[in-house]
Amino acid sequence: MNHYTFPILLGVLVGVITRLIMLKTDTRQYPTRLHGKIVHIAMGFIAAILGAVAIPSIMKKDFSALTFLTLAASQFRDVRNMERNTLQQLDGVELVPRGSTYIEGIALVFESRNYLAMMASFVTTFAYFVFNSPIAGVIAGIASFFAAKALMSGGRLQDLVEIEHAPLRFDGAGLYIDNIYIMNIGLPARQKEIMKYGMGFLLKPKSMDANITLSNLGQRQAILHDVAVGLGVVRDSGTPALVPLAKRDLNDGRIGVFVLPQEHDVEKAIQIIGNVPTLENAIRLSSEAAKGGRTSS
Repeated sequence: MNHYTFPILLGVLVGVITRLIMLKTDTRQYPTRLHGKIVHIAMGFIAAILGAVAIPSIMKKDFSALTFLTLAASQFRDVRNMERNTLQQLDGVELVPRGSTYIEGIALVFESRNYLAMMASFVTTFAYFVFNSPIAGVIAGIASFFAAKALMSGGRLQDLVEIEHAPLRFDGAGLYIDNIYIMNIGLPARQKEIMKYGMGFLLKPKSMDANITLSNLGQRQAILHDVAVGLGVVRDSGTPALVPLAKRDLNDGRIGVFVLPQEHDVEKAIQIIGNVPTLENAIRLSSEAAKGGRTSS
């Protein structure tokens, strides 16, 4: 062993721990509790190694070793593609699918977390060499934990909307939540099932940006999927009348959310809707747009 060994080991350890901190199986059950996690832990380990050896490679003027970083970026993009393809396959057998926008957001998150693990190991090794002290490396590693924790926490729907329970009603064959038309149900038997099992919620946007974000169909589909996962869903294949829907009031941008949960718990449903992640591909910041000007990239 030489004087590079301990800094590299410390960097790898911090990087792997950082990835473990960011790896969480929640109510959506993804990644799966064992095999799905093994894939992400393995990729996090590779990212940690690459981040940890960057500084020693520079110090030894072995710049060819740094080309592995570009290879890593390619591998992590493959991770993103793998997650996207896996979730798209799974979406085909979901009673309430995630939708392509939600899937792309999940795949992007798993790719970016490998970069955060690499950054944590890089910063730890860099601090170790700069101050020539393992304590400095540990302090940098702890700071990396907090930074990764902050960067991994995205927005939630409760930051954008006010959520309230609203009763369902039929006007002839039309199903309504408040004054928002949901769909047409002509069969009396289906109407009875919907009134028995169905629940309605109103989402009132807090700003114009929230209004435009909620108009995204992918964001609305994410709401329906998370409620179905958290509370179950009363439907089966071949029952189009029992499909959860989210429709928009064109006048004020409110969203009427119609769901058919197996567990009728209003407070829990409101909590689940509030915790739905704000999808990056759905966010619109119209308030920051230059009036009459051109956007820049």
